[in-house]
Amino acid sequence: MSSIRIFILAGLEERGPMHGHQLRLLAEEEHVALWTDITVGALYGAIKRLAAEDLIEEVRVERSGAYPQRQIWAITDAGREALGGLRLRALREIVIKPDPFDLAITRLQPDHLGDLPVTIAARITSLSAMLAEWEAHAAAIDRYLTLAEKLVMKHRADRLRAEIGWHEELSAALPAIVAGRRAGGDEA
Repeated sequence: MSSIRIFILAGLEERGPMHGHQLRLLAEEEHVALWTDITVGALYGAIKRLAAEDLIEEVRVERSGAYPQRQIWAITDAGREALGGLRLRALREIVIKPDPFDLAITRLQPDHLGDLPVTIAARITSLSAMLAEWEAHAAAIDRYLTLAEKLVMKHRADRLRAEIGWHEELSAALPAIVAGRRAGGDEA
């Protein structure tokens, strides 16, 4: 699933024809890099790919003052159809990505077992800081958000709380994990 495709196609559908810089400004205005997998710098490459697939088309070229010429893009009928499918798939698919940490915690290095409590405590501290920062940001922009956007912001906070809770559970289990590894086998 490509969030950037949804963002560009939906932006053009909702706001009409735009040039790439306008889409970039929209992404920055909506802070999409904070709550999606979209990087603002990837927009231009995605625009080119969507144009190559005839999902968007150049409708004109503009030049304003001393600025360079800019291609103005609009969504095509094929783009609208693709956007409908992308939206539906994004709403139906559940995406929970594997975390490399999970593999690492099951393949511990015996001579570094003593470092685990500090490492896990540091992760909990980092996650807690991320949560506090996210909640402060959400509170600062709350009045500008739609109900759906507020729920998306809460979703991220809830995921961080779940991560913190899981890490706290892991921290409590560390003595048994370490004892099991030191005994040469699996934990109890």
